[in-house]
Amino acid sequence: MKYSRLFPILFAALATASAAAQTGFPFQDESLHYSINWPSGLSLGDATMAAHRTEAGWALSASLDVAVPGFPLKDSFRSSITKELCSVSLERDIQHGTKHTREKISFDQKQGRAKRTTLLPEGGGTSEFDIQSCARDALAFIYYVREEMGQGRVAPAQTVYLGAPYSVRIDYTGPQDLTVGEKQTTTDHVVVTVKGPKSDFNFEVFFARDAARTPLSVRVPITIGTISLELVR
Repeated sequence: MKYSRLFPILFAALATASAAAQTGFPFQDESLHYSINWPSGLSLGDATMAAHRTEAGWALSASLDVAVPGFPLKDSFRSSITKELCSVSLERDIQHGTKHTREKISFDQKQGRAKRTTLLPEGGGTSEFDIQSCARDALAFIYYVREEMGQGRVAPAQTVYLGAPYSVRIDYTGPQDLTVGEKQTTTDHVVVTVKGPKSDFNFEVFFARDAARTPLSVRVPITIGTISLELVR
């Protein structure tokens, strides 16, 4: 074999090996499990996030199971998105105490419109509203933020849909050390600011510096302290 042909083959082999070594979204399917903890450190419940590649893009899901005495919270979300991480549909199933709500938002990206249908309680009706180009639901936005950070960029502020539309802004504060499994690791720290029709709050996210920018920890301030979601390895 001529040396002129050998180098391109070696380069392609190295590139393939490098790509194969990448784990997590957007390189392959993933499933993440988080422990939800009280400010005291006691477990409050757990949460999961998963991404599965499809022919059209990705199927995303998330669940939240919180054991508050006398008031259980069980939320689940399913999102279908394109390869460009634009939303196709979002389904929400929310159980807070005795209240149970189920709804679906269908996104027509070409027409710039979305349709929100309440499936439970029955008779909830439907509504339609305008959306921006490549509109994203909350799950789609999480994965979009990760992909952008993996390429050295911070996702721009935009409207994100989770039932109602929310204005979301990401502020990158720089590297920050975090204890993960009794080991110190350097993470990328961001503050997320969310403003909606009846809400205005912020929370912190610590991303691993792996290629997938895996979320290691999420910290949400409340009146009695900070509730945290910690990735369980």
